[in-house]
Amino acid sequence: MADQKIKVATCSLGGCFGCHMSLLDIDEALIEVEKHVQFDRSPITDIKNISKCDLGLIEGGLCNEENVHVLKDFRENCKVLVAVGACAINGGLPAMRNGIDVQDCLKEVYQTGYNLTTDIIPDDPEIPRLQEKVQPLHELVKVDYFLPGCPPPAPAFLELITALLEGREPNIDYPHRRFD
Repeated sequence: MADQKIKVATCSLGGCFGCHMSLLDIDEALIEVEKHVQFDRSPITDIKNISKCDLGLIEGGLCNEENVHVLKDFRENCKVLVAVGACAINGGLPAMRNGIDVQDCLKEVYQTGYNLTTDIIPDDPEIPRLQEKVQPLHELVKVDYFLPGCPPPAPAFLELITALLEGREPNIDYPHRRFD
């Protein structure tokens, strides 16, 4: 691996956080990676704002206004941006709501669903507005690499990071490009 550290930022948008869990599943190799990587904004560091980075790893689709803002901020600050997992690449499970009107969805959840204690749809400026459709990242910004899977397996993360540290193109073999 390269001698100098690269700065890496990660975040989860509209997803389940499974991709971050898979990243942590590289287990002991994470210790070696950490020798060559400085984590910036990430749940690993609890840093909330991104600074200039070499690599941005983003999981989750674009579900609301805040997701859009965070993605644009990452693209502006990251030399290389990676869409991680099915939600970031094609909208994943959150995109299943794309065939339903957002207002109808909110009514079902907050007003006509089961076991409700109130029938008020939250309307607070602190709550990000839902987009009409969940979008994959590449529909809004340029994405440099796609790491498929739900979640991508740990060896795929390790190959991606190692390849970028070594200045070569990642070579993720077929068994590590799973879609289950």
